[in-house]
Order: sequence, then structure tokens, then C-alpha cells
Amino acid sequence: MFELMRRHPDWLKVKIGSGDTYVKMKSLLRNAKLHTICEEAKCPNIAECFESGTAVFLILGDICTRNCRYCNVKHGIPLPLNTEEQNDNQSGRRGPPSKSTDKIHEFALLSVDKNSGSILWKKVLREEYPEDGTHHLGSWASNSPVTDGKNIYAYFGSRGLYCLDMQGNLKWKRDFGKMEKRHSFGEGSSPALFDDRIVILWDHEGPSFIVAVDKRTGQDIWKVNRDESTSWSTPHIVEVGGVRQVVTSATNRIRSYDLDDGRLIWETSGMTANAIPTPVTLDGTAFLMSGFRGSALLAIRLDEARGDISNSDAILWSLARDTPYTPSPLLYEDALYFLKSNSGVVSCFNARTGVAYYGPERLEGVGTVYSSPVGAAGRVYITDREGTTVVIRHGPRFEVLARNSLDDGFDASPALVDEYLYMRGQQNLYCIAEAE
Repeated sequence: MFELMRRHPDWLKVKIGSGDTYVKMKSLLRNAKLHTICEEAKCPNIAECFESGTAVFLILGDICTRNCRYCNVKHGIPLPLNTEEQNDNQSGRRGPPSKSTDKIHEFALLSVDKNSGSILWKKVLREEYPEDGTHHLGSWASNSPVTDGKNIYAYFGSRGLYCLDMQGNLKWKRDFGKMEKRHSFGEGSSPALFDDRIVILWDHEGPSFIVAVDKRTGQDIWKVNRDESTSWSTPHIVEVGGVRQVVTSATNRIRSYDLDDGRLIWETSGMTANAIPTPVTLDGTAFLMSGFRGSALLAIRLDEARGDISNSDAILWSLARDTPYTPSPLLYEDALYFLKSNSGVVSCFNARTGVAYYGPERLEGVGTVYSSPVGAAGRVYITDREGTTVVIRHGPRFEVLARNSLDDGFDASPALVDEYLYMRGQQNLYCIAEAE
């Protein structure tokens, strides 16, 4: 193995005996939470190397300094150290911030009374020992459910899609297989529901695809293969000119599919690596962005977009700075709000023209942010991981209206229902409303 850091972390001091078996090697790597170039490249020689106790560790970026003829990983000089990614790792060592488990997990759906907070029912849909890892700040149930008001569609990625009625009775279920997420970061893309169809985006290190299923039966309506690696973005469905478009964000290509039959409508160059934010739309214009190891924002006129739209007039405007890594943007009337990476730095742009109203503006007292901003009643709410919520005035002028704190941690985005703000913390579920 090779080492590119000056410090020698504990996991590098582990000695791998030449007589270890493939299974023991896999177990050691998993316990140490390491990712290898051997697995990244799906090397055909992996079994022989693992049997002899040899592995190449992916330490800096996705570039290997070795000249192994079996690998299809890029060769050359490693990328510079990303301090943000390093700080995201609680262990203090360089490497993927993931975790594993030795416990059986319940994958369940809960119904909570929105007025009292009491649990109306709980339905355990699957019990499983997750063999894959997930991000150390996340869980194996990071996907959000969707509903049409009659049924609830609970999605757990590799653990399936389930349709339940409003009383918690299971109507059907689907299994799409098992994902292989990069660096064991876990899953997170949620289903998109539109009319009678549910769309699932399955981008991972194996064969990727997008599939539309009938919400009444769970059966495939169409399925299209995708040349994509891992992403976590949720599809956005919008009807423009009588055509229902499924807009998807990813690293290789941004694409739009016809919801009727899966036909590719348009595509262009993709976002940065690790695409996470969900696209949003305003009056037929889609806004896609990402912010890992770079910045990218594209505003695309959907009625003009056909075929390969790279460098075409279908791209209304673009931006290459201060875009979000994890949080999705907020489109509030004609104002487009977004954060810089995962920080409490906000920008606001005129969505129609691409002209900046303000930003980047630092929100005092706001640390790391994973949740997405939400807006209502002339206000925008931004919540960090430590429980601080800053309220800013909606509009072209930056103004902080309030700053509040809860003694809890927050990674999930708030939900707005009527006059209530619901916030899911790591310890509690909160309902917040104006005092009567």
C-alpha cells in the first residue's frame, strides 16, 4: 500500500499478513472503514491480491499514483487536500466518513398526529442487517416518503419501495436490487411522484438506471439505463408545453426524460462530483446546481431544450461560484436562494435574469448546514446542524429578522404545512407556530 500524508494514522499501522484469505481481508477493510482502489476500479485481479494481503487504498481524491495495468482508475498526481471533506470526518483521519453496524435495523413508517405529536401508527416494513456502510452523519433510511393524499409511498433504496394506505395497511412493495454507493456514503435520493407515476433514480457504482412505476401496482412502465456513477439527487418532474419532463441532475450529464415513455428529451454536461441538490423550476426554466470540489449552476429553458443543449441558447444563464454541496436551493417567487457548499453563507439571485440580488452573505452564528432552506409568509428559514435557525426577509435586500436555537441536531430539511413549521431533529420532532 502507499501513503501520501505526513501523519501515519492508526489504520495504516495495521499489518496485513500475506496468508490472509479474501474474506478476512474484506472484513479487515470493512472494520477499518477503508475504501480501496481495487474495489473502485472493479479490478479483475482483486481476489488474487486480497488473498495475498495486498490492497491499494484510495486516500486522496480519485487518482491513483500507481501504474497498475489492471485498474481503470485515473493515474497521475493526486488532487489537493480538500479541508472541508477532511473536517467532515469525525475520526480526524483522512478517508471516507462512513459507518457500519452490527445490529438488525427496522425500516419503518410512522404516522404522527400533526396537532399533538402523538404516534397514530407504526408499520415495520423490513428488518435487516445492513451489510453496506452509510455516511457517519446519516442513517440507512435517509430517503423521504411521498404521498398523493390517498396513499403513502415509502422508499428505502436498497430495501425497497412500499405503498401503504393512510391507515398503514401495505398495498404493494417493490425491490429494485442493491446499490453500491461510492465510499459507502449511503443512499439518499427520494422518489418523485407525478400523476399516476413514481420515478426512481438509481445512480450508483453498478449499472445505473431511471425507472417509472405505476403508483397503483408498483409495476414498471419504463426503465432506461444511465451512464452515471453515484449521485444522491432527487428527480424533479414538471409539465412544459404539454410534455411532462423528468429533470435529473448527475455528475456525467444532466438529462431530461419524457415521463410518458422514458425517451431522452435533452441533455448537457453534468454537475460537479457527488451531485446532491434537487432541481427546481420556475415558469418553464429549470435550475440545477452542485458544489463539491467546484461550483456549478445552470438555468435551462425547458421549452427550447432538445437534444444536446451544450453551449446553446437553451441555457438561459449559468454561475460557477458559491453553490451548495448538500442543501437544495429554494425558489421563492422569482428569488433563487442557495448556500455555499455546506456553510452558513447565502446568496440570492433573480431567477429570471441571473442577476445577483445579494451574496455571498455570511449568516452570523450559523455553522455547517445539510438541510435545505424553506420559505413562507415573506420569510426564509435556514437551520444548521447544531439547531440554530436564522430567519431572513424574503426579497432583494439582505436582512436578518430573527435567530433561534433548539437543543438538538438537525440534518433533515424543515417541512411547511399550513401555518406550522415541522422540524425533525436527531432527538425529537418539533412543531413550531406563531403564538396565539
